[in-house]
Amino acid sequence: MDVEILARIQFAFTIAFHYIYPPLSIGLGLLMVIFESQYIRTRKEEYRILSRFWTRIFALTFGIGVATGIVMEFEFGTNWATYSTFVGDVFGSALAAEGIFAFALESGFLGVLLFGWNRVKPWVHLVSTIGVFLGSMFSAVWIVVANSWQQTPAGYHVVGEGMQARAEITDFWAMVFNPSSVDRLLHVWVGCFLAGAFLVMSVHAYYILKGRYVEISQKAFTYALVVATFFSLAQLVIGHSSADGVAVNQPAKLAALEGHFDAKGPADMYLFGWVDQEAEKTYGLKFPGGLSFLLEYDFEAPVTGLKAFPKVDRPGQVNAVFQFYHIMIAIGMTLIGLTLLASFLRWRNQLFQQKWLMLAFTWAVLLPQIANQAGWFAAEMGRQPWVVYGLLRTSDAFSQAVSENQILFSLILFTLIYSLLFVLFIYLLNKKIMHGPYNEDEEDDRPLTQEIADVFTRK
Repeated sequence: MDVEILARIQFAFTIAFHYIYPPLSIGLGLLMVIFESQYIRTRKEEYRILSRFWTRIFALTFGIGVATGIVMEFEFGTNWATYSTFVGDVFGSALAAEGIFAFALESGFLGVLLFGWNRVKPWVHLVSTIGVFLGSMFSAVWIVVANSWQQTPAGYHVVGEGMQARAEITDFWAMVFNPSSVDRLLHVWVGCFLAGAFLVMSVHAYYILKGRYVEISQKAFTYALVVATFFSLAQLVIGHSSADGVAVNQPAKLAALEGHFDAKGPADMYLFGWVDQEAEKTYGLKFPGGLSFLLEYDFEAPVTGLKAFPKVDRPGQVNAVFQFYHIMIAIGMTLIGLTLLASFLRWRNQLFQQKWLMLAFTWAVLLPQIANQAGWFAAEMGRQPWVVYGLLRTSDAFSQAVSENQILFSLILFTLIYSLLFVLFIYLLNKKIMHGPYNEDEEDDRPLTQEIADVFTRK
């Protein structure tokens, strides 16, 4: 296995593992704001209990997310030196903005959020919760802006040549509002809200099934269901807008997403299928002309296919791009179906008697996570062979001084460490869920670092 493939696998592994946690943090932040706002409005103790319970779980996801995100910055320098040189000026601006506008906001309010219970006035604590939530959203803004610039570069010029070439910003706001950034940011935010809402519904559905904390769980589930229903439907609109943008700015990616090969023929829309890249054919269940209709409202409208591009400019793994994309779509439609059914039954006051549906929601927590991961893989693999679309090829971006053995060794090491972190995360998450929202003893309010230390000292 060559250096490029190993470097790509390592980065994909580390970012995929990291991306388990920030969506949960952002999604839980929204629910925490809702619960605490309801406490301020009604002064009902159950909303304060919900806010405090989910703040503990938020702290766990936030802490693991920060720890796992640090590694990626080092990988830019060690494995992707040419890439770092090329995008450094652009990413430097975006990541500096993240530090100023996001981390400063989060860190400024995080201590009050975690340790301010019964120490500050309720409205002050609510302000801190809103501050941390907005900080996490702003953090996503600058990460998505930087990534979107790779997909649709704008507001730059290239100076230097060869290995020393680099992109310099000529218009900061054109870089920020590049052609894909707004659609992609909305898409990511909604995915985060769904991840958080389904985690809340999963835990409280479990409580309802077990007959524990039933009354408070029904209220928490209802609020999370409203959030999940709204945003699962909103994702349809945002996803359609994003696909329109891909059709204009990255036609080769769109063709790979739907396995469309004909250079200028009408494009079908597949429910599921299989791409034979060698034969340049796609097999499966499809709506003839469906993609053409979604893009142009005409079943016969031509859509640029993969045959319009030289093979060196096409994604290398078209079937993988196709499968990841369709997994994301299938899960999105499943989430819509689940939330609409649950909303109808809630309106009829029949929801919480449906044990099979509560069981389904207990396990449905996995679906937004899988969809988020599949969507990112489809987006990043669909951009290939470009690491910066149209400007820098992936094969030219990795470090020449790093050997296969060095990357392989670090990949194995990261796998072991991240596996340990994941087991630790699941253990602590399960412990907090079993602990329950009402048992507010001091032990469950310990800092995350102390909880982790106690795991290894068996306290």
